Amino acid sequence: MSEPTTAAEEWKRGWGIALTSAMGLSFLSVVFGGMGAFIQPMSEEFGWNRSTLSMGMPIAGGVILLLSPFAGALVDRYGPRRLALPGVVIMTLSAASFGLTNGSILQWSLLWVCYAFAYLSMQMSIWTGAIAGAFNKGRGLALGMTLGGSGVAQAILPILTIWLIANVGWRHAYFYLGFGWGGLTLLLCWLFFHDIRTPTRAKKKVDDPTADGLTIAQAWRNRGLWQVAIATVLMMALTQGLGFHQIPIMTDAGLSRENAAWLAGIAGLAGIAGNVVTGALMDRFRANWVGGITLGTMALAFALLLKEVRTPTLIVIAMMINGYAAGTKLQICSYMTSRYGGLRNFGAIFGFMGSLIAIGGALGPSLAAAAYDLSGDYNPFIFVGMLGCAIAGALILTLPSYPKWKSPPAEEEMLDDPIALPEGAR
Repeated sequence: MSEPTTAAEEWKRGWGIALTSAMGLSFLSVVFGGMGAFIQPMSEEFGWNRSTLSMGMPIAGGVILLLSPFAGALVDRYGPRRLALPGVVIMTLSAASFGLTNGSILQWSLLWVCYAFAYLSMQMSIWTGAIAGAFNKGRGLALGMTLGGSGVAQAILPILTIWLIANVGWRHAYFYLGFGWGGLTLLLCWLFFHDIRTPTRAKKKVDDPTADGLTIAQAWRNRGLWQVAIATVLMMALTQGLGFHQIPIMTDAGLSRENAAWLAGIAGLAGIAGNVVTGALMDRFRANWVGGITLGTMALAFALLLKEVRTPTLIVIAMMINGYAAGTKLQICSYMTSRYGGLRNFGAIFGFMGSLIAIGGALGPSLAAAAYDLSGDYNPFIFVGMLGCAIAGALILTLPSYPKWKSPPAEEEMLDDPIALPEGAR
């Protein structure tokens, strides 16, 4: 089959991969995305405070931090499909097992350790790597629509989870979410998820000299990748902290749990729009300007949630901004990683990004919970969020132009400032 030369041809060949990847990423969000709805019933049953309920994220984050680069390298070696199928099964069992929680802190910790290994087994680089390999001309939009799967989860999960808890209890809610979402994801993987870039890629060595991109050593010295990495860990910590506690934040402001869940769902729809619009814009304009402005606007969302200024109207506006901008953070990270690092070692490089994503995702909910337990409200966390989002936006905004290669750059062809020579510059 001839290689596609237009974005339309890429979509004709790769639509099934994009659909399945979106479903896979939505399932990856189920445990975390629904956790806010479980805080109240689990706290009432076990007498746990919010710091205890949030403690699992740092535990899982530590495991993911250590192992994510190695797990990412496996994607380069074996291909996405071979890892996705067993990974979905493992995550299904892990998500459902949270319904077995019995009030033991040790058991709660072990459940999160198991979740960390489940997360690694169907990590983000499986889905983004498949998209990066299948799309070039339309990569920004494809990543946007794929990562929109997380927005779908954010839109559906709060409403669905609260409904399930009200009707079948929080334990069975975990069972339904795990086996239901996981079963559909597994079916799509079996039918549509293939590595269509090169049929023999799974048999090649990780450091494939025929592919465009940086070696691992070059990636470590690349200033652009480091700016993306720092911005990503900041945004993950702040937006995940806000997302984990968004329902408690809104109920503390006087909204009912049901209205808070609906508002969180609407914010998820805004996230889907953010993924699609930002992806299309990054295909047409300088991606650093699009990404930097998008992430920087999150500072405004945090400001509108300050206890002294928030009103029901401002909370709605803040949640819309949060949904739109926060939904794009992983999209921007994966797009920039593929452009600055290339595809030669994308799995390994994005595996390192996955470690930073795990750090941010683990620290954010715990920091927000600690701020609440110590001060009685979320204002200290919100102040930090305003500053951190502004810094993250500035880091993306000031990125240099990303390189394009016809062949992988050799060590001696790298600039002193470690940005690879662009196409036509040699």
